[in-house]
Amino acid sequence: MSAEKPTDTDHNLYEFGSVRYHVQASASDPEIIYLSISTPPLSPEVLLRNGLPDCTLQDIRRGYCDIADIVEPPKEGFVLTLRLDFAKLPHSREDRIKAISKISSLQAVILSSQLKDMLWNLGSQDMAYGMCKPIKLVYHPREPFFVIRMPEKLKAIFPMRFKDNSDVILATSLFQELMDMGHSAAFTKAPRCTWSPIPPPELRGEPFEYLTTNGGFVSFDILSHHVKGAKVDRTVWILLNFYAHVKYYVKCTRGFIQIKMRQRLESLVEVMQNARIRGGGDDKKLQNPGCKRVKKWMSFSKSKILKRRCSAIANQIKRMRARIRIKGLDRFRRKWFRVPKFPSLKKYTKLE
Repeated sequence: MSAEKPTDTDHNLYEFGSVRYHVQASASDPEIIYLSISTPPLSPEVLLRNGLPDCTLQDIRRGYCDIADIVEPPKEGFVLTLRLDFAKLPHSREDRIKAISKISSLQAVILSSQLKDMLWNLGSQDMAYGMCKPIKLVYHPREPFFVIRMPEKLKAIFPMRFKDNSDVILATSLFQELMDMGHSAAFTKAPRCTWSPIPPPELRGEPFEYLTTNGGFVSFDILSHHVKGAKVDRTVWILLNFYAHVKYYVKCTRGFIQIKMRQRLESLVEVMQNARIRGGGDDKKLQNPGCKRVKKWMSFSKSKILKRRCSAIANQIKRMRARIRIKGLDRFRRKWFRVPKFPSLKKYTKLE
């Protein structure tokens, strides 16, 4: 058996229609793979003409230093090129799967780093200066959200859209719960959540397509201490994955309701069956053995009497229907009880 020979690899992969990956490997050195990525910026207002920001490159170096190196400058038409050394991958299967999953999340790392840089820049500015224009952020092409700098805080607004009306009801219950939790004493340091069925005044002037929703608008107030130190990573993760969290909540709640309805139906059916069985058993327990024999004899005698009466009536009817022959009765019937003949109603005369 001949072993498989390594060949040159040059593939282009696409994700969400706008994210492009380029994988290149040489047969002479199959352990080294070059991975290039081209992704649109998190905000259309920010152009990545000179490549990724330094903070994003630093995050990638820290996260992938054990298996990859950044190639500068990147391949033409891409914002980042990594040199992956598969010889550095762990030997166990589970660790290899974790490393490959980490490489596949490269686009999320780039976008989260961009959002972190934007929050840092907005948070470092003078909060008392006033409100600036909303910045549209696109993590998923169909799910944009907005970040607005306001006096003493940042505000993130999520337009919510759902396909089914039942999903709107379940999601609205989640938003109400988030609002109630924000007013409690245990969550005073968390970003305060507000929900409104109509567009908030901060989005005034935005295109109409972003203001038409069936699930309302969810807003989070991000204060300065939410974007400082290690908390900024948590804040960025919540903002980028809020849509996914809402969808997951709706899906799990719908499944939970269906399970509970099925269990309730099964319990009701079981109760009805037990009541039917117990009812029959109680009637049998109340009966006396002597009464049982009397009822059996009575039912037997009644059935026998009914059979006899039915047979007598049947014989009587047979006798009444039987023809009685009397001499001379036929001539008398033909003479005096002659039935006149009428022309048939079906006949017709032909018109000339």
